[in-house]
Amino acid sequence: MLTRRIFGWLRLLTAAACLVALTHRMLWGMGSQTLASDNFFAYLTIQSNLAFAVVTIVAGVMALRHPRDPVWLTSLRALVLSWTVTAGLAFSIIVWQAGVRGIPITVPWSDVVLHYVLPALSVVAWLIGPGRRAVSWRVLPFVLLYPLIWGVFTIWRGRIIGWYPYYFLDPRQVSGLPEMAVSCLAALSIFAVVGSLLVLLSRVRVTLPPWGEISSRPSAPVRRRRAPAWRRPVHPGR
Repeated sequence: MLTRRIFGWLRLLTAAACLVALTHRMLWGMGSQTLASDNFFAYLTIQSNLAFAVVTIVAGVMALRHPRDPVWLTSLRALVLSWTVTAGLAFSIIVWQAGVRGIPITVPWSDVVLHYVLPALSVVAWLIGPGRRAVSWRVLPFVLLYPLIWGVFTIWRGRIIGWYPYYFLDPRQVSGLPEMAVSCLAALSIFAVVGSLLVLLSRVRVTLPPWGEISSRPSAPVRRRRAPAWRRPVHPGR
């Protein structure tokens, strides 16, 4: 199916764009005095986008070789897409809060790609992409499992090294533990909402035209209808 193959190549192109953006973000971040090399991979955004690139490459190869995605791949795509979309929403809130607090923040083009462009395009592809199966509601606990483990580890690590990837995880930058706990619960709620929406969207079937297949089908022979006897021409001598 040509449509399926087109989406397969688009998945590979998306994964390549993600890797390019991650590379630029790493090089750009290394020039900042606030970001050490061992902290770059501590961000949930970076980790989730690395997983997104790997899963998207697998999904692209699968789309080029098989007419439908296996169930495990669709579930894995739902997990990773939940994380990247939520990371984009959280990044928007952080940028907004930084402006409210008067904290200057610079957003390079790679952050725009990672937090806005790729998640938005991936949601559209999730809705209209051919070969996708419906996702079970059983993926939702796993959607929350990764950010929960990441959050516990990040808070523990932050207390040791004195650095946190996001301000709301640092008790020193918020009013205290209650505000930090409320922020964490709000973040987990966003993960749950995004995961639920992706499960619901996986049950929506959007059929695209099978490009390249309509012209390849042999046209049916045109059957001529015989005119009624009273309309047939009269030939003399017959």
